[in-house]
Amino acid sequence: MTLTTERLILRAATQDDLMDLHAIFSDRRAMRYWSTAPHETPERTQENLDRLIASAARQLTYFVIEKDGRTIGTAGMHKTDEVGFLLHPAYWRQGIVTEAMHAIIPYLFKVTDHAQLTADADPRNAASVGLLKSLGFEETHRAKNTFCINGEWSDSVYFALPRPAQVR
Repeated sequence: MTLTTERLILRAATQDDLMDLHAIFSDRRAMRYWSTAPHETPERTQENLDRLIASAARQLTYFVIEKDGRTIGTAGMHKTDEVGFLLHPAYWRQGIVTEAMHAIIPYLFKVTDHAQLTADADPRNAASVGLLKSLGFEETHRAKNTFCINGEWSDSVYFALPRPAQVR
């Protein structure tokens, strides 16, 4: 399964994505608000890639974002009903994740029976919080000290997007 938008190809991860994904997962700016520390080695990224590939073999719900032949990010559903996204900083503020999620969200509601999609963002990450709100997600609650990376605790703001009535 491949989804396409005006500028993007959204597809399953392959082994060929390793070094592009490592460039993202090792970038401290990209990983600033992620729930794990930046990857120090390609081997660490390979562990994530192996999970993405295995998950896609069961049901594709998490995509790599490809633009102009290069893997520049990831987006989709990575937990039971939780969506997430990660983009190389060189592509920030170009509407790429918004464009990707406008294709991915309807697909997720089509291939799953979830009553809603959820998201968890660090409240300091104004770009992600704003993006989720622009996609129709509504804040449900907040929690303090939800994860610790390199000795720094982060809070969470949680969101939900109900299944549209016409997709039931």
